[in-house]
Parts: sequence; C-alpha cells; structure tokens
Amino acid sequence: MKAPADLLLLPQWVVPVESGGPLSDHAVVVQDGCILDVLPADAAQARYDAVQTLPLPGQALIPGLVNLHGHAAMSLFRGFADDLPLMAWLNDRIWPAEKKHVSEAFVRDGTLLAVAEMLAGGITTCNDMYFFPKAAGEAFLQAGMRATLGMIVLEFPSAYASDADDYLAKGLALRDELKDEPLLAFAFAPHAPYTVSDATFGRINTLAEQLGLPIHTHIHETDDEIRDSLKQYGVRPLERLARLGLLGPNFIGVHAVHVNEAEIGLLAQHGCHLAHCPTSNLKLASGIAPVADLLHAGVNVGLGTDGAASNNRLDLFGEMRLAALLAKGASGDPAILPAAATLRAATLDAARALNLDSQIGSIVPGKRADLVAVDLHALSGQPVFDPVSHLVYVAGREHVTHVWVDGKLKLNDRRLVNLDIDDLTARAAYWRTKLAPQG
Repeated sequence: MKAPADLLLLPQWVVPVESGGPLSDHAVVVQDGCILDVLPADAAQARYDAVQTLPLPGQALIPGLVNLHGHAAMSLFRGFADDLPLMAWLNDRIWPAEKKHVSEAFVRDGTLLAVAEMLAGGITTCNDMYFFPKAAGEAFLQAGMRATLGMIVLEFPSAYASDADDYLAKGLALRDELKDEPLLAFAFAPHAPYTVSDATFGRINTLAEQLGLPIHTHIHETDDEIRDSLKQYGVRPLERLARLGLLGPNFIGVHAVHVNEAEIGLLAQHGCHLAHCPTSNLKLASGIAPVADLLHAGVNVGLGTDGAASNNRLDLFGEMRLAALLAKGASGDPAILPAAATLRAATLDAARALNLDSQIGSIVPGKRADLVAVDLHALSGQPVFDPVSHLVYVAGREHVTHVWVDGKLKLNDRRLVNLDIDDLTARAAYWRTKLAPQG
C-alpha cells in the first residue's frame, strides 16, 4: 500500500543546497507543509500516492530564496530618490518623505507590493526592518510569505513611536501578540550606530540575550559613518558595538562595506553574520564589501536586496550574479564565491543568520516546504552542463515558474495565486500621487 502525500514534484533537477550537488530525475515529496522525502523519481511514484503530482521538465527545484535584509514598505519609494549619496538620500529625500507620509496604511500597501515582487522572483522569506511592523506582518501573513519582523529602534520620533523606549515597547508588544504565527519570527532592529545611543544598544543586547533573538543593524556602510563615529565616540562603529557586548552569533550586520582586517577578524571571532547587499552599495556609491576577505575569515555571509528605494529591484537572482562577479573582480580570484556557495548564501546561509536553518534553506526531509521551480530549458540557457551554475550566472527571476511557502502554492506557472495585481497597481498609483512633488 502506498503512503499518502499532498504533493509529488518531479523536476529535472533537485538542488538540495545542504547535501551535495544537484540530483537528476529525483522527486520531492510534500506532506502537511513539510518535505517528507527526497528520492529517485521512479521510487517516489512507486512509494507515494500523492493528491497532486506535478512534472517540471527542464526545471530545477531549489529552496526558497531568503532575503537577509530589506525594507519592504519602501517599495513605494522606488525611483523616488535616485542618484544620490547615502546621507543626502536619507536627509534630503527619504526621511522628510517618511515623516510626512509613512503610516500603517503606507506600510501595509508597500509591503504587499514588495511581497508580490519577491514571491514572483522566488523569495519566500524576508528579514524586514521598517516602521509599523504590525502592518508589515499583516501583509506578509495575508500573502502567506515567511518573514522575520524587525522591531525597529531609533532615538528620534516618527509617526510610529516617540523615542527609543516607545519603539522597544511597541516591538515587544507586537512579538507577544504574533509570536505563535508559524510564518513570522522577530529580531531587534536598531537602525544604525549613528541613530542609536549606547544606553539603547545596551538594553537591546540584554533583551536579545534574554529572548534569544537576532540583532539586525546597518554597520560600516559609508566612510562618513566611520568618521562621524570617531569624532563622537573616539572609536569606529564596530569597535563601539563590541565594547557594548553586541557582537555574537545573534548579530546580523548589514553592508559592512568599510571594514578593515581587524574588524573582519572581530566579526569572525564572535560568530557574527553579514547581510551583503551589492546592488544597493553600488547604487549609493557606498563601495564594495570585501566579501572574499570575510569568507576567508569564516564570516557567514547571506544576501539581501535592501529596499527598493536604494536598489529599485527586489531580485535575489540579480544579487546572486552581481555578488559572485564583484567578489571575483574585487579580489582577483575567479574561484572566490563560486556558484554553489553563492546559491547557499541566498538560501541556507541567510537562513542560518536568522536562526531558521533548521526549518528552511535547503531541500532535506523534515524542513518546511519552501520551494521554487526555475525554468532552465529556454534556448538562451542551452546547453546546461551544471544547473547550479545556470541558477547563478544565467537564470533570472523571470524564469521562476512555481513557488511554495510552507507547502502552499504562491506562484503557479508564473502567476501569483492569491494577490490581486490590479489592486496592488492601484495602491501604488495612489501613493505615487501622494508622494509626487506638487506644482
């Protein structure tokens, strides 16, 4: 008698990420939102009686991509403040617009817009940092996408909170309210060393240790940030955070473009993680993170898109290709960040940074069924010697055909299943009218 299953997927290749290279003519069996089995296709069809069997000829099945750093709601700022350096971008355009317009409605609509883009491009998990995280959480849950919600903290007031204590109180209350949602996790998200005081960092560190939560913050993104820290505190930002006790296996630093050898050693010594956002770093002219040196030192590096305001695309296929090429070009080593390691950075390594690697990030029995099918049989991708190489150097998000989160179908033959594209387009148009300069 055959064993029951909800779904039997039959791609040309399964790319497990965690357990070696691609598997040809294998099946992935899903039951109750979980990966039940990975085995040869013939054996799977003989062993399991699935409610649905889906052949995926010419396609590679990969773990859902994990976006290690994003500001989802900032999709509504896409193209709003282009071609500016970071601090002018923030001070002259983004922060004034946020002060005037950001609200629960803005965050909910912007997050839904981002979720639609991410799911269609094979991203099934996002580590998000923005105001009104409850509205963002509602959007992620509405779409059925996995997310780590950042409990954002700054010293200055916003429409969301009045001061650092208020940010923390609201974030902790939200975690208490939604901590049992299986698709949601939480992290402390102090914005950056230049917007958060020593006292607030100290409190966050204590709370993070008590609750076992990650700390997700921008770090060493620009030279200006480092010069200002030296002037105000007498030390560079990472040294300041180290003295405050923040560095450790629960620390996710974002960008780390301007880190020296000692700081790379510090990140490695403390088991920290890094969210590498190459497109955003280039577009803001922040620089190129020394990924080769970070990897050689043993720092865990995952990939992020940053927000659409500083990237314009929430596209981890694009980030994979760019990250691999930049690492090679900057280091002079064509073997650094090879295709398999790059795919791992966008899946399992990013999941590890979020402490989710026991649940997602690879295709092995027992993990949740966050899965993505990628079409590799187009003429422009022929011949296929190595599907992993193609996933990084050839394929784009337009080749994603199917997406499942927790075993539930979210993209079916390139069409979003439960999001209304016309409605999202109308919401984006509404906010464009609100944000556009008048006159």
